[in-house]
Amino acid sequence: MADAVIKAHSVCIYSQLKACSSSEVAAMIEGVLRHDTEMDVDKQYVDTHGQSEVGFAFCHLLGFQLLPRLKNLKKQRLYRPHKGEPEQYANLQPLLTRPINWEIIAQQYDELIKLTTALRLGTADAEAILRRFTRSNVQHPTYKALCELGKALKTIFLCDYLRLESLRREIHEGLEVIENWNSANNFILYGKGGEFASNKLEDQEVLMLSLHLLQVSLVYVNTLMIQQVLAEPAWQGRLTAVDLRALSPLKWQHVNPYGTFTLNMQERLPLEQVARSPCAPLPKFRASLG
Repeated sequence: MADAVIKAHSVCIYSQLKACSSSEVAAMIEGVLRHDTEMDVDKQYVDTHGQSEVGFAFCHLLGFQLLPRLKNLKKQRLYRPHKGEPEQYANLQPLLTRPINWEIIAQQYDELIKLTTALRLGTADAEAILRRFTRSNVQHPTYKALCELGKALKTIFLCDYLRLESLRREIHEGLEVIENWNSANNFILYGKGGEFASNKLEDQEVLMLSLHLLQVSLVYVNTLMIQQVLAEPAWQGRLTAVDLRALSPLKWQHVNPYGTFTLNMQERLPLEQVARSPCAPLPKFRASLG
């Protein structure tokens, strides 16, 4: 599998190969920290499998928001900030569960900062750290603190998610960029059906880098074409700011991945010459990518 960081409305800037059994939360964190560009990531859009309570905690400590699109939203639970106070949230009583244990977060604060610093500096791998903090290690005090912090952050997110339609739209649009990128990969990698057929890591890395090169080239050419069209007097002033924001250079509807064969219908193929001389070379066809 490949996990990616996407620049809005354009192109993949980072991807990584990962095993199907590895953590999507760890891959998400690695992508934000190791994309090797000058872009500052302040929000990360993921689907349900790319989030967890531990993931919410680490994302907050690393300084960016985790914004998932959750399925089975009705099964999510909200946590109380303090004990009691039923009159404060009278309409939310059926959804509320126990209060957050702030004490264990304060007790394990130094450990949380130590792990976060190791992630940021790259001295520890996110997959290795998250593998330590699973339900099989539920008694670990640092794991408990991460879960408590994650529960508090997830509760805040759920309240905003239910309250703000603009936030739900933002998350949906961000994930649609990723789906568009995946569709482009399927189109470019047409010979393999959009799949990595080899189980060799080296072959997979070469294939992924080739996809990046093709996609960057496609986006670059499309950008030049869009700029050329918008520079024409007939189009100047016709597009509003909303129209311009909707433009994306990640388009492939005008591309023929199989190439274009140009035949001159005014000339005949030298079939008689081939018939007289079996060793004569075959006629040449000129092919060009369109």
